[in-house]
Amino acid sequence: MSTLGTVAFYTLGCKLNYSETSAIGRQFSAAGYQEVPFRQGADVVVINTCSVTEFADRKCRNVVRKALGANAGAKIVVVGCYAQLKPREIAAIEGVDLVLGAAEKFHILDYIDGIASGSGKGMVRAGEVREADTFVSSFSFGDRTRSFLKVQDGCDYSCSFCTIPLARGASRSSTVEQIVRDAEAIAARGVKEIVLTGVNIGDFGNGTAVIEGQRPRKEALFVDLARALDRVAGIRRFRISSIEPNLCTDEVIDFVAGSNRFAPHFHMPLQSGNNKQLAKMRRRYRRELYAERVAHIRRVIPHCCIGVDLIVGFPGETEEDFRETYRFVEALDVSYFHVFTYSERANTPAAALEGVVPLSERRRRNKRLSALSERKRRAFAARHLGEVRPVLLEQSKKKGVLHGFTDNYIKVTFPAENTWVNHLVGMELQRLTEDGLMVAEPAAVPIA
Repeated sequence: MSTLGTVAFYTLGCKLNYSETSAIGRQFSAAGYQEVPFRQGADVVVINTCSVTEFADRKCRNVVRKALGANAGAKIVVVGCYAQLKPREIAAIEGVDLVLGAAEKFHILDYIDGIASGSGKGMVRAGEVREADTFVSSFSFGDRTRSFLKVQDGCDYSCSFCTIPLARGASRSSTVEQIVRDAEAIAARGVKEIVLTGVNIGDFGNGTAVIEGQRPRKEALFVDLARALDRVAGIRRFRISSIEPNLCTDEVIDFVAGSNRFAPHFHMPLQSGNNKQLAKMRRRYRRELYAERVAHIRRVIPHCCIGVDLIVGFPGETEEDFRETYRFVEALDVSYFHVFTYSERANTPAAALEGVVPLSERRRRNKRLSALSERKRRAFAARHLGEVRPVLLEQSKKKGVLHGFTDNYIKVTFPAENTWVNHLVGMELQRLTEDGLMVAEPAAVPIA
């Protein structure tokens, strides 16, 4: 083993990346490294990257430069989606010592000795993405009140705008038994909430093929996993990070409705409220199915928070197409949007489509939908004023003030000392501030 002694991490992108960074961090700890803050100065700096948009690529390059500035003489290792898609481009950034692709990142310690001796300067180890064919258990711990638990990786879908199958490979899952063991390990560390994450978590256990009638149900699906996790002692709350509408079946919705520990919160990507655009995006549903899913959730979980992903400015999206999307989501009884400005990605079918929307117009459409999202978020929160809901309290940047989220994902602020952190407290929702935070007071002493 090399003589390097400290390691720092920087994570870009999704909850899945945070879970994997933590898993890699535990490998370093087991090997005798001491983890230190990113800006403190470390011998090795590991940057876990995202590459969903061109902006994510630029941010990665900026973080590499920050790492070199904050960690003089450090060995810089870049892993993650950007590292798989553009390894040579990253290796060309001055100061980068090692680039590891999707199949190599969990073997990072095997390469550390090479870069420690200086022989691995600018070394790239990023094979074909099809080599990323095994599932590596991962969960985050230590930097958040909640834990992100990976249950699935990769994707078999062929959405025309998406690089994730190119960056992470084919869909693959853990087993119910392994994920339950991971959840028990998280519970033993005192964590109260687990967020289930992956690229396409509803595809757990070949869920797409079963749900779409291509094969019989012979193994556990996502709903079976959820039922098993619902019995894990010590975890007070499970949250589903994101699930495709075609896989968010009535069976899944009804299970959450009847569970005391699965949060009443669904985040379902829609991307467009226009069926012409959905077809060009190669999505596996039409807007009518999405509306049916929302209606069923509202019937069985009236207080549920429903989040929506949207893409604006996709090639060929006319002004009338956009207005149709706007009208559709305006009428939907949903709680908030995540709005993404379409970004051309190399090696995706969408990049070759005609009808490019000017960037200024994409930004205008994003601004309009973002404003609508804020109105919906406030309206959803206001519907619950006066209620008492469980809030998991977390640290905030402001001394003497904590924040947290209700079970149905309303962000709450509360003046309290840090001794309240990681307590699940029944809070009365009192009023909304100008910036949209819910002010709350405890209805009782901490309950967990």
